[in-house]
Amino acid sequence: MRYAILILLAVLTLPVFAQEQTLISGDIESGGFGGPAIKITSINGENAVLVGGRGGWIINHSFVLGGAGYGLVTNVNAKKTDSIHQYLEMGYGGLNLEYIASSDDLIHLSIELLVGGGGIRYKDENNDEFENHHTMNGFFVLEPGAHANLNVTKFFRIACGVSYRYISGLQSLLSTNADLSGPSAVLTLKFGKF
Repeated sequence: MRYAILILLAVLTLPVFAQEQTLISGDIESGGFGGPAIKITSINGENAVLVGGRGGWIINHSFVLGGAGYGLVTNVNAKKTDSIHQYLEMGYGGLNLEYIASSDDLIHLSIELLVGGGGIRYKDENNDEFENHHTMNGFFVLEPGAHANLNVTKFFRIACGVSYRYISGLQSLLSTNADLSGPSAVLTLKFGKF
């Protein structure tokens, strides 16, 4: 009985001595940003431009939990299967995570990861949807990136960097995962509270 009481006391007092462990500890400082982004890349072996935006919640000046989305704005030829000239339409987006190092420095680095999905479809030269390919063909996207950030003002930053778009799961006769995957040069304008 005496041992049972000692064990019970030990179990009840253990939480007093244990320290809670969390990913983010102490006071949390919050901020946020949003802004447009442009990517120069290659799709289907052609130069292409993607335009979109990204933004998110900034935690303790160093971690961003947010989202991003991009769409193809240049004409990219689809692989031809007949005499009709076809163009590719593409868009993607998803969860965007970013780690910012030394956010208060005039120039500082950050790394990010976009995890999400997207789709492609095809149009002919008259912008009519191409027969049998009018629906979106979906895919999974994983895009890591690294950026140099310049603090222009207290509420405005410019980020220049590179990323690599990994595409998988595309089911299409006119493009492959490799056709849509590739590196990008990225420019982002960030507006917010950092």
